[in-house]
Amino acid sequence: MWMLVIGLLLLAAKVADFGPTAAWSWWVVAAPFVAAVLWWQFADATGLTRRREMQKMDERKAQRRDRSLEALGLGTRKTGKVTRASGDSRTGRSEPPGR
Repeated sequence: MWMLVIGLLLLAAKVADFGPTAAWSWWVVAAPFVAAVLWWQFADATGLTRRREMQKMDERKAQRRDRSLEALGLGTRKTGKVTRASGDSRTGRSEPPGR
């Protein structure tokens, strides 16, 4: 993205005949645009763009899950352990079986 910003600044300076860019070749002014296109081709071909997008989606999903758990009053599970209330068992009884 920063290559596009540099390219736009150079283009504006060249068109306005501002400073030393007025004497520069158009190839120098167009070089940041070419570099941006080459970078995007490389990033798409190697899967870099897709990986970043998936990481952002996973982060959003985790934040959404945490907000939902907080809204339900369950809190977030940072430890990965599920805790049970005291006296609670798998059968749902508070007393041991047989009594």
